[in-house]
Amino acid sequence: MAGIKDFCAESGIRDARAAVGVARHPVRALDGAMPATVAVGVGPVPFEDLLAVARGGAGVELTPESLAAMERARGVVEELAAAATPAYGISTGFGALATRHIPTEMRAQLQKSLVRSHAAGSGPEVEREVTRALMLLRLSTLATGHTGIRVETARLLASFLTHGITPVVHEYGSLGCSGDLAPLSHCALALMGEGPVRDAAGTLMPAAEALAAAGLSPVELEAKEGLALINGTDGMLGMLVLAIHDLRLLLRTADISAAMSVEGQLGTDRVFAAELQAIRPHPGQALSAANLTAVLADSGVVASHRGPDCNRVQDAYSLRCSPQVHGAARDTVEHAAVVAGRELASAVDNPVVVADRVESNGNFHGAPVAYVLDFLAIVAADVASISERRTDRFLDKARNHGLPPFLAHDPGVDSGHMIAQYTQAAIVSELKRLANPASVDSIPSSAMQEDHVSMGWSAARKLRRSVDGLTRVVAIEVLTAARALDLRAPLEPSPATAAVVRLLRSAGIEGPGPDRHLSPEIETAVSLVASGAVLAAVEEVIGELA
Repeated sequence: MAGIKDFCAESGIRDARAAVGVARHPVRALDGAMPATVAVGVGPVPFEDLLAVARGGAGVELTPESLAAMERARGVVEELAAAATPAYGISTGFGALATRHIPTEMRAQLQKSLVRSHAAGSGPEVEREVTRALMLLRLSTLATGHTGIRVETARLLASFLTHGITPVVHEYGSLGCSGDLAPLSHCALALMGEGPVRDAAGTLMPAAEALAAAGLSPVELEAKEGLALINGTDGMLGMLVLAIHDLRLLLRTADISAAMSVEGQLGTDRVFAAELQAIRPHPGQALSAANLTAVLADSGVVASHRGPDCNRVQDAYSLRCSPQVHGAARDTVEHAAVVAGRELASAVDNPVVVADRVESNGNFHGAPVAYVLDFLAIVAADVASISERRTDRFLDKARNHGLPPFLAHDPGVDSGHMIAQYTQAAIVSELKRLANPASVDSIPSSAMQEDHVSMGWSAARKLRRSVDGLTRVVAIEVLTAARALDLRAPLEPSPATAAVVRLLRSAGIEGPGPDRHLSPEIETAVSLVASGAVLAAVEEVIGELA
């Protein structure tokens, strides 16, 4: 790793991690070391806390500072609610109906009607981790003291998370402007004791039953509370943070799979030298190249063709340019992390309580989040594309430098990994379609009052499919490269890549031999990549990758 450290020092960057601008969040933070409870205060939710709540099932508690902030803001709302002058979201209708002044005796019904009518989602149920992330981020905004929510309402939302009660939220319904209205409304509906939820065991039941089982009572919403519960970018932001975490893991794992492909295809590691990266100083490129160099260190396969007798001038782009592609992807992910950090520090609602008044604003518009969600779908598609190209080279006798066609045991009788590459190709084709941006689309709504929307929720949903696809493509490259390295025997792979081969074999994936049912092996490899096991196997041998 000396090369990357030298490069960073020469570039005025203190260390390799500083080059990406944001602290890394290793997947190992999810393995047994997660807190049982996280605190939600007036500041932003840390990435690690969101992961602990969304994926680890951690409970939440509100800090004294957040309780005081909510009490102050609530006082402002109640003063305005008692005034004769209409105040949007407090004593008026919503959206295109904002000109209707609602009398005092109808305002409780106003909040119920808002939530019930906006809980209009449709389609499949979204994942538990998405809904928990959404709920946590809405609670974080409530805790800032800018929404006017009552403390008891915020506490009930916190109790849902702590007790593992997860409202049913549907795939479709959010336009990503006025926030994720439908998804958040399904959560608010559950706070009222209405609609379906799942308990901590995953059992589907009416919200009223889950509340009773947990010893909780439904909330009677008061002025502005319905709007405060549903007007935020929390769903798309939660999915962005989860995707950033997953992509940070996947891009380091893609460096490993690329190194295995370079090694298995008798490529050179000289193109990854730090001095070559320094003359094009993109931080992610340097980090990726350093990873490839470290993973390939002490490879007997690479050493076998390093001498003067080697007549290979240059490797194919998919091998030689891996750091350039992976590095650009890294830098894009870290740009998305900067945007996510800003959004995590935001109070997204309309209207908002500012000092002693309530002001309308447009901060609920999801454009900042939607754009980077689309950027990351492009990243996933392109990293998968170069991974598939590296895999394909293993299977072509004209390009794999002495390996059997399709890495088959008895070519003709056996097909080897021929169709594994078909699977990759099918996924990559799908990822290219998913890379088409959602954020450039807008369909006016609410009688043209909401005439430009972000479609950020849609961008987030397709990104989750993209991340899953990238995981599968990288896993097939790892699987294929490991088979090729076995076929290079008696040449010895590097200690790092040998550790990956051992991991696959210990997980029940056999080495080269006659054809067998391949799908289970692919799924095992997918689980090893997604869980971080491939990365961990390498890091146990050579230390932490950049």
